[in-house]
Amino acid sequence: MDKRQSLLNSVALARHQFIQAASGLTYEQSQFKPSADIWSVVDNVEHLVWAEMGGINGMWKTLDGIRKKKPIWSGVAIHHGLPIEKIIEMTWKEKEQVPEIAKPRWGGSVDYWIEALANCQNLLESLCDEMDGYDLEQIIYPHIISGPLNVVQRLEFLRFHLNRHQRQIENLKTHPDFPLAKQTVA
Repeated sequence: MDKRQSLLNSVALARHQFIQAASGLTYEQSQFKPSADIWSVVDNVEHLVWAEMGGINGMWKTLDGIRKKKPIWSGVAIHHGLPIEKIIEMTWKEKEQVPEIAKPRWGGSVDYWIEALANCQNLLESLCDEMDGYDLEQIIYPHIISGPLNVVQRLEFLRFHLNRHQRQIENLKTHPDFPLAKQTVA
């Protein structure tokens, strides 16, 4: 298995685990916010959709630029060879502020956002198919907080990001005020 497929598999597994954590909730549970500054389950899922769509689109634009010999980014790959966890440790604040483009803003049904997030995997796999024959470490698209990340680091970031928000959802579900599931009468 090549590096690209291994990374795709790790993202797919993280996506599956995240979706499992966000699924099967009542409307009240999916909307629960213990305070104004903590995201609900639906907020977390919507955020991931916006963040992934932006990142996947950016990587695809970068690949297109390389193909046309007009790269969209040039400069020093300051994080070359570093795993995403180290890059996050070096570049993120303890409670990082979400960029405007990735903020949850539509709300609605968590099921809608889960389907949208699941479909991001198809986009990601199609993008990775397009990268066949290219050096993944030379396809660099800057992250809004962390700076220039190559495709390997971007794929590691997707896994990291899904895992991070899964933990946030699991924390919500253990909050003492988290709504109980309604019991059905048989």
